[in-house]
Amino acid sequence: MRQSGEHPKGVWTRRRFLRWAATLTAGMAVLGPGCAGGGQPPDASARRAAPDPTGDQAYLTVVHGPDPAVITERALAALGGIERFVKPGDTVVIKPNICVDYNPPEYAATTNPTVVATLVRLCLGAGARRVSVMDMPFGGTAESAYEISGIAAAVKAAGGEMVLMNRAKYLDIATLRDRDIEKWSIYADVMTTPVLINVPIAKHHSLARLSLGLKNLLGTVARANQIHSNLGQRVADLASVIRPTLTVVDAVRILMDHGPTGGSLNDVRQADTVIASHDFVAADARAAGFFDLGADDVPFIRAAAQMGLGRVDLDGLRVEELNV
Repeated sequence: MRQSGEHPKGVWTRRRFLRWAATLTAGMAVLGPGCAGGGQPPDASARRAAPDPTGDQAYLTVVHGPDPAVITERALAALGGIERFVKPGDTVVIKPNICVDYNPPEYAATTNPTVVATLVRLCLGAGARRVSVMDMPFGGTAESAYEISGIAAAVKAAGGEMVLMNRAKYLDIATLRDRDIEKWSIYADVMTTPVLINVPIAKHHSLARLSLGLKNLLGTVARANQIHSNLGQRVADLASVIRPTLTVVDAVRILMDHGPTGGSLNDVRQADTVIASHDFVAADARAAGFFDLGADDVPFIRAAAQMGLGRVDLDGLRVEELNV
């Protein structure tokens, strides 16, 4: 597992941060690899905007079937393929939910390892230069959570890299809408990667009602426990600046109660589904239906929609639902 280096602290806008990263990268030839606290600088490429669908590409896909790899592949194919999002030479960051090391994946507290590994394989197949997978667990160490979740072994087998998130590598980034949060410390690599793929597991959450794609982004920020006041709006504020390229909701096994950590197989439902879209609000709104909830019932989905971060009304858009 790679541990990333340090970066200077301060308050940054996204544009200023990217300009700093580009300057630092240019200086590496002179300064050498120790110029940023002993580690490599972040990739200086700006995040590409999530591409809108064209032609026969779906806006959102819902695929059901018993094989997590197959349904993940088909979900991406219906969106136009991973090549719609990943270009040759890209670096890719994949953010699953690896929140704790308490239980193995069948307890549905962490993202399905086969879904994550399939995305790694697809990205590399599209020509990605490097695919990094990371999260900041709140229960147990990252190393043990990575292993017990089954994600570390699956990612390694697929050719990806598990990254230990370095607590020195957060920068204060101004949010775009600051309804509640004006700025927050966000992980540097998440802000500068050309492609960020958000891979939450669909599950109950005792404070947020649900944990889905928007909520999963809290694993990329410092002091995530301090977000829980006015949680719905604060999640949306952070999402306004993090903005993943692609969201793939793992609903293979979903945690129906006692989330986010669970602990009883009686709370787990086998749903055998993957939902995918460039629109993380739409993906979350669709996934809320597994819990008999609508977008208005989940505060962070409602707040994100009100801020114009995505769609909850998909009338007139191409939504493909497949059984494979």
